[in-house]
Order: sequence, then C-alpha cells, then structure tokens
Amino acid sequence: MSDSTRGPTPGFLVWRLANKWRVAVDRALAPAGLTHAQYALVASLYGMQHTGERPSQRRLADHTGLEPLYVSKLARALEASGLLARARDPRDPRAVQLALTEQGLTAARQAVVIVQDLLHQLLAPLGGLDAPRTHAFTAELTTLLDVPLADPVPHDETSEGTP
Repeated sequence: MSDSTRGPTPGFLVWRLANKWRVAVDRALAPAGLTHAQYALVASLYGMQHTGERPSQRRLADHTGLEPLYVSKLARALEASGLLARARDPRDPRAVQLALTEQGLTAARQAVVIVQDLLHQLLAPLGGLDAPRTHAFTAELTTLLDVPLADPVPHDETSEGTP
C-alpha cells in the first residue's frame, strides 16, 4: 500500500486541527480585540497572577510554547493597548516581568469566558469538555507535547540522490 492511500498522517491532522482552532479562536476573540496568540499570553498571565506569580517574558514563553522574541513582540503590543505592564525584574536587570493591568484583568476574564464557550462547541463531537473522550484526547496531546524536540539532523547534500 502506497503512502498516498493510507490517508492523512497524524502530523498533518494535528496541523489542520491547530489551524482550524486558531482560526475559530481568532474569530471568537476579534470583537474583544485579541488574537489567539495574544489570548495565550493574557490567559496564561491571568492564571499565573491568580497564583501570585509575576513571570518573566522567558517564563511566559516557556509556559505558552511561544518563541521568546514573539512573546516580547506580543507583550509590547499588549502594553501599548493598556492590557499589560512590563517592568524590569529587581532580581535580574536583564529580565522583564509581566503583569496584567486592571484593564487586562477585565479583558482576560471576558476572553476566558469566550474561549470556554468555544471549547464546548469544538469538543462537542467528543462528548463535550468534561467527556471521557476529551480527557483521553487531552492526555494523548499532553504526552506528545511533553517530549522535547530533538536537535535537527544535519542535511548532507553530497548524499542526495544516492540510494
């Protein structure tokens, strides 16, 4: 059986699902003035602040899985819109700590409700947010996400085309 008759690969399906959900979240959050990436930062910060943490940009990047440079760009945009405050870490002058402003806390609460409602819709085919299939799906995704990326294998152009 050739590769073309096996159907889509897991990687392709994960990529399609991630894009589909990103578009859905972007559309749902557009009236609130947030993108999916901004929501990832705002919602994560909201949860971290709720537990008393004031994370650095690096810590937030690690938490969200976003590149540190992208987190910095998003943080600057959220700061410009009044949702986030950036300050030098008193323990490490190279680090920048992030915190939601009062306006950011309000926006985060509203955005979390919007995304929770959307998740109920998106997960309905699995039985809903609290369904056993959803819990199993979440566990499988977590397993895959917990595996660190390996260093890329160098590509040797001299061996291209040889059997």
